[in-house]
Amino acid sequence: MWRYIFRRLLFLIPVLIGVSILIFAIIHLAPGDPAETLLGPSATAQDLEELREQLGLNESLTVQYFTFLINSLKGDFGRSIRTNNPVLEELLDRFEPSLLLAVCSMTLAIVVGLPLGVLAALRQNTWLDTFCNLTALLGFSIPGFWLGLMLMLLFSIMFPILPSSGYGSWEQLIMPAVVLGTNTMAVIARMTRSSMLEVVRQDYVRTAKAKGLNSRLILTRHILTNVLIPVVTVAGLNFGHMLGGVVITETVFSIPGIGRLIIDAIRFKDYPVVQGGILFFAFCLSLVNLGVDLLYALLDPRIKAQYRAS
Repeated sequence: MWRYIFRRLLFLIPVLIGVSILIFAIIHLAPGDPAETLLGPSATAQDLEELREQLGLNESLTVQYFTFLINSLKGDFGRSIRTNNPVLEELLDRFEPSLLLAVCSMTLAIVVGLPLGVLAALRQNTWLDTFCNLTALLGFSIPGFWLGLMLMLLFSIMFPILPSSGYGSWEQLIMPAVVLGTNTMAVIARMTRSSMLEVVRQDYVRTAKAKGLNSRLILTRHILTNVLIPVVTVAGLNFGHMLGGVVITETVFSIPGIGRLIIDAIRFKDYPVVQGGILFFAFCLSLVNLGVDLLYALLDPRIKAQYRAS
């Protein structure tokens, strides 16, 4: 098992190098000049040249990339062009709100989506199945920004029981968590339903029923154990996307997360923050995928045996 984990961690190196090449090329090929953005239109040519020299923008792209790559391997993403603060320090300061929001959203999605999918499968072709499918369809279809605005209108203006924006209390996380977790809830509900309908037709489930086992025991030991593997896969992928895709939610609810930091950095052509933020997201997503693979071993002993053999 430890050998498998170590090998997966080694695979992170070429992945992160590939991500760094892509993001470096995209950022530097985009139009615009950070020096002009910082100094404004009234800056002289000499001021612009001095700032470019100070920021290292006069070097060739090859030199700039390898400097960035070597420093990144050391954990140094450079300093922000706008604030002159270390990029890693700014990312870590903004990561807590994004991580907490993603965890709350995923918890809500699992707590609501998993029972919906189970109920829909157990009551197939009934009104309960229709209700669960309709709920999942609405979760797929409603845009996040529109849902956020409607929740703010309802619970912050018409019935002022929740704060409309900000970060710092659990009340301020309720509406953002609902907005961010709605789509994932729908995905989990649909995946759970389809997986259960497939599992309940398997021979081992029919055998368990023929032996007269308790229906609750069959559900928990024989059905849900096998259903959870694809559900964990979907949840893990969506959790990674939540970490990297909270920009709209953070913007609507004014949450000082890492997504807003990167968007602001793109607008001001703050190369170090954008590059460091994307690499940070890629690293977090790779760790989430590794965690999902390890959860497979807990849910299925056969997968655990394969990991030990490898």
